[in-house]
Amino acid sequence: MPTLLLFNKPYDVLSQFSDESGRETLADYIELRDVYPAGRLDRDSEGLLLLTDDGRLQHLISHPRHKMEKTYWVQVEGDISEAACKKLIQGVELNDGAALALLAEPMAEPELWERVPPVRFRQSIPTSWLRLVIDEGRNRQVRRMTAAVGFPTLRLVRYSMGPWNLLGIEPGHYKEVEIPDFLQQMANSEQWQGPKNRQHKGKGSRARVRTKKSASRSK
Repeated sequence: MPTLLLFNKPYDVLSQFSDESGRETLADYIELRDVYPAGRLDRDSEGLLLLTDDGRLQHLISHPRHKMEKTYWVQVEGDISEAACKKLIQGVELNDGAALALLAEPMAEPELWERVPPVRFRQSIPTSWLRLVIDEGRNRQVRRMTAAVGFPTLRLVRYSMGPWNLLGIEPGHYKEVEIPDFLQQMANSEQWQGPKNRQHKGKGSRARVRTKKSASRSK
């Protein structure tokens, strides 16, 4: 059976397993080496990142044509207005084309872990939170969208992708989940045109929840 991991990526961690500059990567938190990210999350963003060892499933989750919805909790500079939310839903023009949100609405400040390092605030300017749902994944898209309506992003947390969310997963932790039947059927379909399963080297262990610290203890 293919493996699917839900990882809560901390701030300042790269969505890859190696880095020549010595920056923190997924390898500092995930012991398995036969899984790869299905999509990406910017280094300065936090939250849900999916990883799998199945190339077809990876393609199915991450390819733009499948329009998988992603929900972000966004802290912005300024008191987000209804007019700005409406404009995000109607669509804003970015340098790589128009972008629109499926949902954009103010939200109460969520209960989140402390970010390290903390967000830098300007004392004279308030901040607010926005729930934003999109079905694309262009480079730094959410940040560019909020800036386009006059509310620069200060903190960005991806809460969910498709049917999966961060509930119960602390930063730097991950858990393995079952693959929904509809995705498995699509990946196994004879009409599926995605890449074949990748052949990865690795131990193939199935640790349920691992952290950087617990991984180091097991060595």
